[in-house]
Amino acid sequence: MASHSSKKVIYAALAGNSLIAATKFAAAAATGSSAMFSEAIHSVVDTGNQGLLLLGLSRARRPADKAHPFGHGREVYFWAFVVALLVFAVGAGLSFYEGVQKLLHPAPVTDVYINYIVLGFAILFEAGSWWVAFSEFRASKGAQGYLEAVRRSKDPTIFTVLFEDSAAMLGLVVAFAAIALGEALDLAWMDAAGSIVIGVILTLTAAILAYECKGLLIGEAARPEVVAGIERIIAQRPGIDRANELLTLHFGPEDVLVTVSLDFSDTLSSSQVEAAISEIERRIKQAFPEITRVFIEAQSWQAHRRAQARPG
Repeated sequence: MASHSSKKVIYAALAGNSLIAATKFAAAAATGSSAMFSEAIHSVVDTGNQGLLLLGLSRARRPADKAHPFGHGREVYFWAFVVALLVFAVGAGLSFYEGVQKLLHPAPVTDVYINYIVLGFAILFEAGSWWVAFSEFRASKGAQGYLEAVRRSKDPTIFTVLFEDSAAMLGLVVAFAAIALGEALDLAWMDAAGSIVIGVILTLTAAILAYECKGLLIGEAARPEVVAGIERIIAQRPGIDRANELLTLHFGPEDVLVTVSLDFSDTLSSSQVEAAISEIERRIKQAFPEITRVFIEAQSWQAHRRAQARPG
């Protein structure tokens, strides 16, 4: 399940990018600026991407069924990965294409002040969207550093929008500089160079997003502090000789599976083992609401080692 903050970030970005895209296309048509056209494409891609993230959040909420017994939480990860692909294929690809075409057939940018006005307003709108995403990300990261928080985050929606908005802000600055330098130095190719630089920015953004989403799609464990908390709960329960194995897996930002193999004391009766398992499961879910499924296996240490040594 997605948090309210995730949707808040996406809706803010969706509204901002929709308005910005329309004004950029109008300015590109009026002035013939390649860099402005690339920025317009960038905003359209970002708008579509926010729609895909909302689609992912919606589909992730579908209940489990026979074909998907653990639910559809990973839909969020899949659609975030699609967003990364679109940023590269559409955003970066068209920016490179537009820039190369303008280099081969350079033409001066007309009515540059229209571009300046549009870019100025776009920077303001984009800054508002970026601040919403940054504020939510900062609130969710806790004491972690920013890079560490991105690497360990299990909710790709917030950092995807944050990265997109950061790339958009940088792209706007590049477009502004390219148009201004082209006019000041009377170099028509500067506008084309700005479009190519924007393509590079989008390529790097797409690569980072794809890399982060790859780990989530493959399957990542719960945060170390969650695993440590589960271990403490198990250690506090009497009648357990050893915790053989503890595995966790994220099926969604707030959907964690936990499997545990425990070696219970031989002095416990079967009813006492059942009671212990029920209590451990209850305490784990109570301590960590994101944990939705807990499977606890009663197994001796020797039997566990034999099972692990058995060829797969």
